[in-house]
Amino acid sequence: MTKASERQIQKIENMSGGAGYILKQPLLSGEEMGEHCKLFGEVILHPGCEIGYHEHHGETETYYLTKGSGVYKDNGKEYPVEEGDVTFCGDGGGHGLLNTGEEDIVLIALILKK
Repeated sequence: MTKASERQIQKIENMSGGAGYILKQPLLSGEEMGEHCKLFGEVILHPGCEIGYHEHHGETETYYLTKGSGVYKDNGKEYPVEEGDVTFCGDGGGHGLLNTGEEDIVLIALILKK
């Protein structure tokens, strides 16, 4: 179990070359995630901020948007996304996310190792 008051929020500037910064809060520690999970955490993107396009090798990444809207970049294509949407980037694929809305995007990110 983790308590909100005990978790640390990391500010990461220009995530994967993206504009602005993200706020990342791991929800589980390395030991709790085990050998196949690289990240289970909450990410916040303020309006105009983004996670730049990047690729995954030997792992997959899923985003579950719990708030906000933006543009998801998926292997050269762009898709509008909003609260409730789930995205998936497979092993060898690439993706990114831009907050084009007027409120924060809040998402849960899950990176699983192959």
